[in-house]
Amino acid sequence: MTERKNKKEILDFHRKALGKVRNMPTVNIRNERQLGMAYVPGSLAACAEIRLDGRNAFEYTGRGNRLAEVSNGKSVFGMNDIGPDAVLPILEGKALMLKLFGDLDAVPMAIRAETPEEIVNFCRMVAPTVGGVNIEHIGSPDAYFVERALSEVLDIPVFCGDRQGTAVTILAAIKNSVKLLGISMAEARIVVIGAGVAGLAAADLLLRDGASDLVILDERGILGHARADLNVFQSELAARTNPREVEGGLNEALSGADILVGLSRGNIITKDHIKRMNRKPVVLALSLPEPEISREDATHAGAFIYASGNTEESNALLNIHAFPGIVRGALDVRAKRVSDLMLLAASDALAAIIDRRNLTPDHIYPKFFGSETSPRIAEAVAQAATNEGIAYVPMPEGKVFENTWYRLFGAIEHI
Repeated sequence: MTERKNKKEILDFHRKALGKVRNMPTVNIRNERQLGMAYVPGSLAACAEIRLDGRNAFEYTGRGNRLAEVSNGKSVFGMNDIGPDAVLPILEGKALMLKLFGDLDAVPMAIRAETPEEIVNFCRMVAPTVGGVNIEHIGSPDAYFVERALSEVLDIPVFCGDRQGTAVTILAAIKNSVKLLGISMAEARIVVIGAGVAGLAAADLLLRDGASDLVILDERGILGHARADLNVFQSELAARTNPREVEGGLNEALSGADILVGLSRGNIITKDHIKRMNRKPVVLALSLPEPEISREDATHAGAFIYASGNTEESNALLNIHAFPGIVRGALDVRAKRVSDLMLLAASDALAAIIDRRNLTPDHIYPKFFGSETSPRIAEAVAQAATNEGIAYVPMPEGKVFENTWYRLFGAIEHI
């Protein structure tokens, strides 16, 4: 009864919203002169300047704040391939989050594309309209092929929220978890369950931050060099992980593990699996719509820290928490690409929002509506891009934080 009521409430919400986001004017037109300036012939002057130098589009249009939100709906939160028509509500929801928490103009683009090449060609064609491209819910390994191909041919940042946002979120949570465990990142035994886009990205960023004992599993077991069924991206990670050469499945992988990262499907972890882990298990059960194991079962089995993707629970880990700040920072300095150093900086900033004195097992991650989250992440990303030499428009230290705060909350003096 409650489930049917919740579904009705959700559908009524969507029916009433009719889209969640919409275009709004940035200038008012009150007379014929202003009309001529905004449309024709006034626009022709801006066109002429942009024709002389394409970079002028960032000066005379909204391109610099615009993001193409592209998906073919092939891989969606436990629903798998739902197609472009059905993925639109999620794209609109992401566009709303990017506007509310980053003041970004994301344009949902659900496309009928079956191959990575079709997606790449579409994004190349719309690139002159936007300051960045974000590919979502495309699935593995296609998302990797698309992201790499676009990064080679476009001079604007290419994002993948499923990959980058999720990896930054997980790394930040684990950074704070190991502090409570009293161990270092290098000492932690970490198990990532799920070898798709999110799982591989999380594992890669963890390794770049110093993790050394990390095991990845898919539905067939632990990724290792002996596996002949892996795609090229899984093989790359298999060569960099599992230093103890563990073989088998969940039982073997989780034996003595400190941290479990679930990015697979609901209800595949049991209490017995948690009991196999180390003395203070950290369980990040992030599968949606159902976690790999419930909070109740994990806690009953001895979990020291539990996090999920449920926004109504403590330690709610969602990539949208980090993603608006990542995009905001990259677009503000017009980064040429999204680098690993930018993602590591974003994760450091996200983890540092919680003061060490306030860290508890139920508080390893900032509240979703915290006012400093997006400004801090945007600043960290912008400075990382600037220091790396990949920012077309470098910003002085503190400027992106100030600009982002002003966009979201008003004058900086109100902090």
